[in-house]
Amino acid sequence: MTDLDTLTRLPLAERLAAMESLWDSLCRDGAADLSPDWHQSILESRLAERENGQHRDWETVKRELQSLTQS
Repeated sequence: MTDLDTLTRLPLAERLAAMESLWDSLCRDGAADLSPDWHQSILESRLAERENGQHRDWETVKRELQSLTQS
């Protein structure tokens, strides 16, 4: 049995805890550097929009995305 097999047999709560631990370890090891620089600028832009009351609710975003995929 592989480590993956062992993990997939765990209850959901334990798999989520394992995933959180793994993510934390990646962050400590500098894995945050794997994210492209443009991610930070997009996040800052979205936060500024939210602070200025320019955010869109999830239903609006879903409609916009659906209209992009319908031809």
